[in-house]
Amino acid sequence: QVQLAESGGGLVQAGGSLRLSCAASGRTFSTYAMAWFRQAPGKERLFVAFIWWSSGSTYYVDSVKGRFTISRDNAKNTVYLQMNSLEPEDTAVYHCAARVGATGVSLMTSDGAYNYWGQGTQVTVSS
Repeated sequence: QVQLAESGGGLVQAGGSLRLSCAASGRTFSTYAMAWFRQAPGKERLFVAFIWWSSGSTYYVDSVKGRFTISRDNAKNTVYLQMNSLEPEDTAVYHCAARVGATGVSLMTSDGAYNYWGQGTQVTVSS
């Protein structure tokens, strides 16, 4: 089992920045990748970014490229999402997710690829 706990959400004006954190505990040695998804009110949960735990390579959805950065601290078992130039359209509950065990790269943008999820943290961007 892996437990995930997000923090760092809040209210920010458009153009501002926030950094989300997701601390993993439990059987973290078997983590394959971690990701951030977001869900706006009344909409489906969508992929934002993922990071390979061993190599640190990253992948982003087009809408956040150049604005968001996913990173990890292996020693702290923590993944981060630095969000800059925030827009009202970024308003959502942000969830971190962990994948245990290898799977295909093409599946990593799908929420079905992840075994564990955090409760989420609210990000609200005002115009």
